[in-house]
Amino acid sequence: MSNGMRMPFADSDIADEAVRATCDDASICKRFATSKGYWTDLYVQYFVRQVGERKAPEINRGYYGRVKGMNLLIDAFLKKTQCDCQVVNLGAGLDTTFWRLKDENIMPKKFFEVDFPMIVARKIHNIKTKPPLSKPLIETHSTDALLLDGHSLDSDRYCIIGADLRDLPTLEEKLKKFQINPELPTLFLSECVLVYMTPEQSSKLVHWVADAFPTAMFINYEQVNMNDRFGEIMIENLQRRQCNLAGVDLCQSLDSQKERFLSAGWESANALDMMTVYNMLPQEDVARIECLEFLDEKELLQQLLQHYCICWAVKDKLNLGEASILPS
Repeated sequence: MSNGMRMPFADSDIADEAVRATCDDASICKRFATSKGYWTDLYVQYFVRQVGERKAPEINRGYYGRVKGMNLLIDAFLKKTQCDCQVVNLGAGLDTTFWRLKDENIMPKKFFEVDFPMIVARKIHNIKTKPPLSKPLIETHSTDALLLDGHSLDSDRYCIIGADLRDLPTLEEKLKKFQINPELPTLFLSECVLVYMTPEQSSKLVHWVADAFPTAMFINYEQVNMNDRFGEIMIENLQRRQCNLAGVDLCQSLDSQKERFLSAGWESANALDMMTVYNMLPQEDVARIECLEFLDEKELLQQLLQHYCICWAVKDKLNLGEASILPS
């Protein structure tokens, strides 16, 4: 905990450390999959130097579906708002979305990232020492100096903040300090983040977003269908690494995922399992990546994809028609 406060969270420090380790897992998997040609990410190499050991083909395809599915929704929101919006990536880890959007010339007004102070300090160090990461920030900044301290970095278009998502008053205060504008349409992202918070903590977070941002969309990628045998094995594997899925009760079904948002003041919510998302992606590209590696266990990939989902919820005061962003 950054402020020394004890929050009600499974054996606090050990659990937090295990959650922080999942940030490395995701980046290492993305680094490997991009090295194999599943998708292009020119920036992950600056956060994860080594390609690392081989990952199973079903893991690579799973990450491909995750990245492409999230990007589809992110890009649709930016198009709908004509980039006159903000993005807030909660538990962003070493994510590279900001740099992709800059390269594709579809940057929002401002891109915020929030994560544990320890992860943020590492990311800031990478940004400071790697010109391909710092240059896009400087190019989009109006003054000579970036605002920088150990646990935050602020520029005109990109801001990274060290904060605990379970400590809402501090989170709100820091976002305000770095000029978040609640009146702008705002996209919130979280990938395998809410599941590490208790249902009460994540409910407070999504409730706060719904209350504070009249025009908003929240995209959440995480586990689903966790009450079958395959789900139990996933939970056991994570527990072996001291990783407790404190919020797994909300990952029972697509309906429970949607209900989290609907009961917290969101106007509408949709959810699709990743098998469905995978089948909705441009099939020409899916055919291309399926040729990259031989997959012995088609069934295992299917099971894996059926145990993750993307859920997106909308509040649409400006009548942007956000709810119709993707076919539901």
